Amino acid sequence: MDATADTAAEISAEIAADTTGTLDEALQRLHASGPERLGRLTNHAPMAVEALAAHGHSGAVHRWLELYAPKLEEYPSAFESITGDDWREALGDPRRAADWIAYFGRELGERPWRDVLATWWPRLLPGMYGGSTHPVIRVGHAVRTLLTSEPGGATEPRVAELAHGLGYWAARHHPVTGIELLPHTHGGTAAAALDAVEPIPDRESGGFPARLGRVAGLPAWAAGVSDPDEAHRGLTELVRAATHRYATHGHGEETMLVHAATAPNAVLRALPALPRTLWAPSLHAAWTASAAVTSMYAPNAPVTYTAPGTFAPEEVFERALAHGDEHVIKFTDTALDVGDERALAAALRAIEISEPLT
Repeated sequence: MDATADTAAEISAEIAADTTGTLDEALQRLHASGPERLGRLTNHAPMAVEALAAHGHSGAVHRWLELYAPKLEEYPSAFESITGDDWREALGDPRRAADWIAYFGRELGERPWRDVLATWWPRLLPGMYGGSTHPVIRVGHAVRTLLTSEPGGATEPRVAELAHGLGYWAARHHPVTGIELLPHTHGGTAAAALDAVEPIPDRESGGFPARLGRVAGLPAWAAGVSDPDEAHRGLTELVRAATHRYATHGHGEETMLVHAATAPNAVLRALPALPRTLWAPSLHAAWTASAAVTSMYAPNAPVTYTAPGTFAPEEVFERALAHGDEHVIKFTDTALDVGDERALAAALRAIEISEPLT
């Protein structure tokens, strides 16, 4: 992305150099909690603490978790063991979250994590829209941690976090059907394609699943991409465009529109661990997710936004940490991946319009 190679190396170094074991301790602590609360809201803590560690704030992880703790629920009960023969029957059944996590725990105990990811990515990718895209985002954070653990080897809590992410994704697996690919004549860029997305009718009612069901057509941006390198460039461009767009459109729904950027960025983070043959399908699924979220929560009109000054990336992240909201932290993490001034301004906008964690 626009972030320099040095910045990416610094993130890798921060996670790998977490010699205090804070991230692993936090993940172990969180694995006693379920992936959701109230039957529909996502547990964001594993993603947020990974972002804190990635940006050198391991010392704040447990303090942040104390604030977030009231949002955690007990681990769900098991239903019935999932096997390699009957997994299709359990796909998309949120009651089976514990069963799925246990299944992936066994798989990852027997096979290298990259092999498990490569097997299951194409199975799960069509259903990345379930759980408001949070499952794939959790997997993206887990994969980043595992990649930065190499070549020394991943710790058990980091492998377990991938099992939790994949299990949550399988339990909330939700494909979309019936979306028409519309001719796109407004320019070939991702930014132009997002501008061309038509809002769904009745945007004031319904949660994510209901709104998703009202998405009837999306611009056919990147539909013809099949080359892996072009797919990587397309995903990079999409994440940049969606991040920039938040500054002027985030007020449509300050929390949900974050996912137009963080969901495709999770996919982008996973690409280095995936076979190149999966890169183009990943771009197509990520575009559908980003464009659908844009359609579902579009404001009536954009606003002009000017950042309240110029800030270094680390200063912006410190502001996000002080704010505390989990979506703000994760969106700022993505904005720092993009790394340019407009992306940092978008992160500042998220801080400005979002409710802080108290």
